[in-house]
Amino acid sequence: MADSAIRASAEQPPLSIESASHLLAHGELELQGLIPWSSNYTYLAVVTQDDLQTLAVYKPCRGERPLWDFPSGTLADRELAAYVVSQALDWRLVPPTVLRDGPHGRGSLQFYIHADPDEHYFTCGKKFPEQFKQIAVFDALINNADRKAGHCLCDADNHIWAIDHGICFHAESKLRTVIWEFAGEPIPAQLLDDVRRFRAHLSSRSDAVTKTLNRLLAREEMAALRRRADQLIAAARFPNPGSHRHIPWPPV
Repeated sequence: MADSAIRASAEQPPLSIESASHLLAHGELELQGLIPWSSNYTYLAVVTQDDLQTLAVYKPCRGERPLWDFPSGTLADRELAAYVVSQALDWRLVPPTVLRDGPHGRGSLQFYIHADPDEHYFTCGKKFPEQFKQIAVFDALINNADRKAGHCLCDADNHIWAIDHGICFHAESKLRTVIWEFAGEPIPAQLLDDVRRFRAHLSSRSDAVTKTLNRLLAREEMAALRRRADQLIAAARFPNPGSHRHIPWPPV
């Protein structure tokens, strides 16, 4: 599969990321039911446009469980912000994600990744260390407060996708992850170069990436995103666990 493509299913040819995003944004959305064991109301949906069809994950804002440390109704925006950062880094970590109206109102809609539910970070982390180093840097950059092992999906092409980014981008340090095996090690030079390139986007108010993120995140959250990028570049090492609770629960 090409780097710029994604599979709707094993039976269908791959879609370009642009085609997948267009399908999510403009296709007819039909809910199939609630996805069990989710913290918030999360629906499996079928999205259809002309001869294209895919499964998707729909998270309406009105179904978000209130949190004491994140403003209500912002989790869908954070899901999209994570996708924007992933694309700006050119890392293809987050599946195509859009914001749109659905049967239960405005929410995030994300391309569904077909993956073995028994495969996750704890089972395949050693097999794909370079991909997980990328995810570790990504989580430090976006301040992911909930990187569970099960939020890492391995598709049929052995590409690791990162999902569930509703509680990211807080202005205060919230990094909670199961991926600490690289702590203190040097960050690979190519990943640092990508972070530098992303940081350059944030230096211009007229930049398209900055404009989009400004619409999705609060001013103090954008300032913190810039600081985290600067800190990663200056340290050039994977962060160590902080003094706060640094592993999510449950870990899978």
